[in-house]
Amino acid sequence: MADGYKPRLKADYEDRIVKAMTEKFGYKNRLEVPRLEKIVINMGVGEGKENPKILDFATADLQTITGQKPVITRAKKSIANFKLRENVPIGCKVTLRGARMYEFLDRLVNIALPRVRDFKGVAPKAFDGRGNYALGLKEQVIFPEIVYDRVDKVRGMDVVMVTSARTDEEAKALLTHLGVPFRES
Repeated sequence: MADGYKPRLKADYEDRIVKAMTEKFGYKNRLEVPRLEKIVINMGVGEGKENPKILDFATADLQTITGQKPVITRAKKSIANFKLRENVPIGCKVTLRGARMYEFLDRLVNIALPRVRDFKGVAPKAFDGRGNYALGLKEQVIFPEIVYDRVDKVRGMDVVMVTSARTDEEAKALLTHLGVPFRES
């Protein structure tokens, strides 16, 4: 990213969202306002243990979507029922911070999620109690960067938004201001 460049969502956060959150929750200091710390995108590839080539396709898709090279995740312990051995590659993940994180969230909210079939908003109950939000996507083809003809198999992914908020209410307010479309429960 070029020097002096500021993502649209980050500029919006600094100009508008900090003020709105301070008014709503009565923070005394600007640094008390919750912020988005990182976004972790995880793609589990169960078939990767039989065919390592499948993991390469998943890694390439995740790299195309995020613009950052994924890390291969490996099994922590052996589970006989799943025919899984310790240290076998079973997925890939990317941790986004800074400008890339804001750019990804902008694309997710404004381009990818509206392309989901019968989309009515994301579940408002997927908070973990500490201000973090987890979102499951069923297919990677909702991102415009992915060329549908080159997709070998439709795969889902988990998107976890980690915030500095102490409560789910603060985190939901922050994510709503950032444009995450929560459905009415």
